[in-house]
Amino acid sequence: MLTAQTESGAAESLLHRISDARNKSDSLFSIVRPEALYDRPIPERHRIVFYVGHLEAFDWNLLHDNVFGIESFHPEFDRLFAFGIDPVGGGGLPTDQPSDWPSLDRVREYVGTIRESLDEKLADVSRADALHRDGFSLETLLNVAIEHRLMHVETLAYMLHQLPLSRKTSVPASPPVLTSPVQPTMLEITAGIARLGLSRGSRAFGWDNEFEAHTVDVPAFSMDRYMVSNGQFLAFIQDQGYRRRELWREADWEWKDAAGISAPVFWKNQDGSWLYRTMFDEVPLPLDWPVYVSHAEASAYALWAGKALPTEAQWQRAAYGSQDNDARFYPWGNQAADETRGNFDFHSWDPTPVNAHPRGQSAFGVEGMLGNGWEWTSTPFGPFPGFAPFPFYRGYSADFFDGKHYVMKGGSARTAACMLRPTFRNWFQSHYQYVYAGFRCVND
Repeated sequence: MLTAQTESGAAESLLHRISDARNKSDSLFSIVRPEALYDRPIPERHRIVFYVGHLEAFDWNLLHDNVFGIESFHPEFDRLFAFGIDPVGGGGLPTDQPSDWPSLDRVREYVGTIRESLDEKLADVSRADALHRDGFSLETLLNVAIEHRLMHVETLAYMLHQLPLSRKTSVPASPPVLTSPVQPTMLEITAGIARLGLSRGSRAFGWDNEFEAHTVDVPAFSMDRYMVSNGQFLAFIQDQGYRRRELWREADWEWKDAAGISAPVFWKNQDGSWLYRTMFDEVPLPLDWPVYVSHAEASAYALWAGKALPTEAQWQRAAYGSQDNDARFYPWGNQAADETRGNFDFHSWDPTPVNAHPRGQSAFGVEGMLGNGWEWTSTPFGPFPGFAPFPFYRGYSADFFDGKHYVMKGGSARTAACMLRPTFRNWFQSHYQYVYAGFRCVND
């Protein structure tokens, strides 16, 4: 809580983080041509304009009445921009038209008024220790607002990635694609414990699905030293992996067949050669970059390779555990996360070779476990023992405890540093191809 003794430092840090997160989201929208803000690059999602209003509407709905006692000035927009879409929800794809949405000027006016109103209240930290909602301190609520925005800065990158280059305002020159020879190997992970979750007694921030802390005994297993690369996945394609029904679960096969999927969504076949679509270019397929695929595709590859996707506990032990069961905050230890340890925190738009960051290896020698692409696990997203939803955001996690979403760990190039903590859990449904997510395999 922001008390009188801590308000000057903690409040200043939080206000700086809010400003920085806003700058990141503003700069992301700035790469889209104004007329393209009404496009829907991913059929299952809202049009881009929704997210222009949603980020502020979320902050407003979280804080304006219950915390600051400010009356709403536009209840209609508060509702319109309140909730996104999860394609598992049923009811088919959205059918709204651009004309169904308010003008960009009206949306931006709404955003500006919210920022001005909230900032006026946030600037007065003298009574911050008295502000709370549902028993949660203002500090916790601001962390919710900050990380919610930063999550969207990443997931919006998935959406804008699918936007044609002609719909973007500027296309920076792509840096040369660096390649590095990769020799796939597996490493032994000794039996021991995996520490999962965050203790409620901790002062650290965590989302509701990160609680409660517990340990899991993990038998010995072996794991890929590196994430599976585009080159390795190309061998799966060349061996007719997308056409071999025995490699796919029934629901995955039906999805793949109905959608006509025969390669990762970031790949493009041109005259018999494979290209890779980066955010701002198309380049020859970088064979040593991690492959980005859906959970269904990753599972089929793992079966083809005679291996499996790791469980959440296996991944956690390989990343943060050690032979003597000491816990680490990062795979490499407790030193701060920087660019030498991995590809994360918005430093790059694109992946790097899977073996590009040996300084980020875990105690077991596994490399690249933070950044460069989230990593699918075989664990369905569900509650830890002792789970309790945030009363002010009950649907954040609980709406996705449906057996259709799978835990992802690690982070991508567009993941904020604050979400590299060992307890953070991400999740997506198994048929979603657009996320910056790859995988590595294990053997018992």
